[in-house]
Amino acid sequence: MALTDGLDGQASPRVRRVTATLTPDSRFPVPQSDGYSVYSALLSILSDTDEDVGSSVHDSKLGSLHCSGLQGRFGESDRPHHKTLLPGETYELSLGIVHPDDEAVFQALVNALVLEGESIELSHGSLTVERFESENASPEELLEQASEYDDPTVEITFETPTCIEESGEVTTMFPHRWAVFNSLQGKWNKSCPEDLELDLSREDVEAHVIEKPDPGQHDGYCLDTHSVLVNRVKNDDGENRNLFSQGFTGTCGYEFKGASESVENAVTALALFGEYSGIGSAVARGCGNVEVKIK
Repeated sequence: MALTDGLDGQASPRVRRVTATLTPDSRFPVPQSDGYSVYSALLSILSDTDEDVGSSVHDSKLGSLHCSGLQGRFGESDRPHHKTLLPGETYELSLGIVHPDDEAVFQALVNALVLEGESIELSHGSLTVERFESENASPEELLEQASEYDDPTVEITFETPTCIEESGEVTTMFPHRWAVFNSLQGKWNKSCPEDLELDLSREDVEAHVIEKPDPGQHDGYCLDTHSVLVNRVKNDDGENRNLFSQGFTGTCGYEFKGASESVENAVTALALFGEYSGIGSAVARGCGNVEVKIK
């Protein structure tokens, strides 16, 4: 399948979000940072279904497939740095597709996981898809939705470790307004048509957006920090080396002070986009999954 099959050359690309409910076939261990192994399994499924699609996702510098990793109740494990999937429990998996040909990626997932009923094969067991739901939006629709709010509060729950690189490989451990919305703006501008690119400056964001992570401001506004496995590489001796990144989870509210309508709309649209793209780095490997509420 060519990666442009079925697309209208004049149409704006869409972003998609898939929510799948999974059940394990047995009791088995997975790494504490399971996003890496789940992404690898999904990439294998995509490649087996459509080699061109699998290669395009793997080679994309955009981070075009965002994977939340497994969300649910886990048991303890005797294996170091592992947790256990429990039979009878269900696990949620959220996938975001921000890709030049989102339809091809989505269709490959549907073909494999729904029509053909393939399992997600991990190292010590497999998961079956019980439910598969999706929604999609265009950049225009997200901007239009954002414009409907007047002086909103943007509440972002960082559900999985969010690793935002600010200087080289150093990541921030706090959801600073510029770090968060600059990360989202970079993903937005790489995925949308040129005429819909946003141009929020650091001055605009820092002068007119206020972050409120203080637990005293709102129930649940608190943060935790994490070190998460994001990759494995071979060293000079041919041995596998684990690469970790540091990030945070928790909830933070963002309010506006003296902001123009254009700044409010851009920030709100970026937050909505974050549910599809994820925030920060390693979003394909379980990092940066968020839930957004606009109040």
